[in-house]
Amino acid sequence: MHILLTRPLEDSKDLIMRFKELGHQVSHLPVITIEKKDYEDPNYNEFRGIIFTSSNAIKNLDISKINKDIFCFCVGNATEKIAKEKGFQNIFTAEGNVSNLKEIILQNFDPKNGNLIYVSGELVSYDLDKELKIEGYYVKRIINYSVSSIEKLSDEFVGQLKNSIPEIVFIYSENSARSYLNLLKKYNLIDNWMDTNLMCLGEKSSAVLNEIKWKKIFLFNPGEEEYLLYKI
Repeated sequence: MHILLTRPLEDSKDLIMRFKELGHQVSHLPVITIEKKDYEDPNYNEFRGIIFTSSNAIKNLDISKINKDIFCFCVGNATEKIAKEKGFQNIFTAEGNVSNLKEIILQNFDPKNGNLIYVSGELVSYDLDKELKIEGYYVKRIINYSVSSIEKLSDEFVGQLKNSIPEIVFIYSENSARSYLNLLKKYNLIDNWMDTNLMCLGEKSSAVLNEIKWKKIFLFNPGEEEYLLYKI
């Protein structure tokens, strides 16, 4: 099968290699770029819990001053994996959904236990910090990265895509979905996907791309990509 991956290369290279080992054709179209933002380091000793709604939040954070035994709340498995690699020990993980993450925090962290710090990108689709404050938590938010859309493709890549439309496309965020949709419109590719299966990380991502006619739409969690190939 021909598979199109849309995450930045750092997040896609292992999957690209795995799919190629399985005999699939893989195209790579990173639709967003991640840019680190300057932020002021807080006194981490004032916090008993830390929240990550993206693996990029961890990758762009100086964790040298953070006690790795702190309560660590991650939005999904991909974020949990990076947290473990960085040394965090006391991890609680949702299944890729920020509203579920809120419930996990409510169940496992009493606001009387101390303060929370929330590390995220500039744009979020769910105001987790505000929701937690309503529940009586003290939450400090740090913004340590921003997301920019890719706005131009090479003529060579567009030609290759038109000649061989992938059977599967993976989309990992709402921002990625918007960027992907804009690229398809810009290069007159909007009507080419009737035989393509769309794999989306969450309903909000798939909703952005509902105006395109797909063969089927599947929702998935990070780590399920290979499994999904056998559902088609």
